[in-house]
Amino acid sequence: MASTGKTLALWQKTTKLPLGTRIFSWGVCLRAPYFRTIRPHITELRPGFCEVRAANRRRVHNHIGTFHAIAACNMAEIAAGVMTEASIPTTHRWIPTGMSVSYVAKAATDLRAVAELDPLPDADDTARDWVVPVRILDTSGTLVVSADITMRVSPKKKQVAAAS
Repeated sequence: MASTGKTLALWQKTTKLPLGTRIFSWGVCLRAPYFRTIRPHITELRPGFCEVRAANRRRVHNHIGTFHAIAACNMAEIAAGVMTEASIPTTHRWIPTGMSVSYVAKAATDLRAVAELDPLPDADDTARDWVVPVRILDTSGTLVVSADITMRVSPKKKQVAAAS
């Protein structure tokens, strides 16, 4: 597999700084603003693995005062997306094409989403679907949400040089 790209290199660079994981997480939210709704904190990233944490704040509550299902889905999607971005070669791109979610238990605490693919699927000259499993756990380690996110991984379109 070709080397992974800018995202992983940026992670490795920023995490050496004070508050580096927070800076990186903020940068991800600048690129994909909707994720700011959950104030994610990416705490670990490597090819095939991403961990994201989010605090149980009023802004993510549903009508019964627990972590809203869609806020949990946002956690799953950011974990799967950042993991995929850090795992594919620079010659490829990805886009989510589907999500299957099971709400297993009420989420009344801070949450931790873990996206993990081991081993990593191949990324070659054909488009492939990677199904990324994401577990969302409460502070006691209880599974509260389980998601499988399908990522379409494909080679980037070749740029045709403009005729002069």
